[in-house]
Amino acid sequence: MAKNAQLDVTEGTLEHELPYLALGSGRPLVFLRWFTPDHANPRGWMRDSEIATLTPLARHYRVYAVNRAPGMPDGTTMADIATQHAAALRAEFGGPVDVLGASSGGSLALQLAADHPAAVRRLVIASSGYRLEDHARRSQLRYAEAVAEGHRALHHMAPITASSPLLGRLGAAAMWLADPLARPKNPADTLAFVRAEDGFDLSGRLGDITAPTLVIGGERDSAYSPATFRHTADGIPNSRLIIYPGTSHMGAIKHPRFAADIADFLDAA
Repeated sequence: MAKNAQLDVTEGTLEHELPYLALGSGRPLVFLRWFTPDHANPRGWMRDSEIATLTPLARHYRVYAVNRAPGMPDGTTMADIATQHAAALRAEFGGPVDVLGASSGGSLALQLAADHPAAVRRLVIASSGYRLEDHARRSQLRYAEAVAEGHRALHHMAPITASSPLLGRLGAAAMWLADPLARPKNPADTLAFVRAEDGFDLSGRLGDITAPTLVIGGERDSAYSPATFRHTADGIPNSRLIIYPGTSHMGAIKHPRFAADIADFLDAA
């Protein structure tokens, strides 16, 4: 509790009902959340985990962890979601702001920077790329469709969260058991966002991103290959790439150098 008080943790909503959790102090840094079952701020151990993950960044910035809006209509595109976020950031901050997108949030951050360059000062893409790779797309879609049908679904995500096939099998068993504790309150939101990311592909538009960009990935990411990280960085005119050796999908975001590398980039002259 004391640690959270020192970080000045607050919650609220931005325009278009985008839920956010903010912590730390300093220049604002908008963190676009990874894939989450619910379009809401996390609760319980998930909230504590998110705060712990963002605390190193909150020592440098006022971090706004922003989620997608609830009640997402079927047929929504990533471009639609980016337009909502651009309007919300403009209303909240009045000008361009630093943006960090992780995993699925990285897909949204790339779309935001390509479609609404005036909204982004500097861009960081973590454990994400210009499009979902085929196996990640299949896993997410199986998960979302099973959720929508009321079936156990979490185990479908195991192949993109584990760093090896063996860990994937063990993880799938554990996730199958844990599924009732992690089911989304609104499966329609889950399915709508997964379908939006399923159609996301910026392979022909990376050159439209004008914000200075840092791409960070893990060498052993099970959702994105190093080749995808390199292609993403190579396609953005003013970008640099960091790949952490021997590091997994979420391991890159929890890497000891993650916050320092981002601070060095965001604070560069």
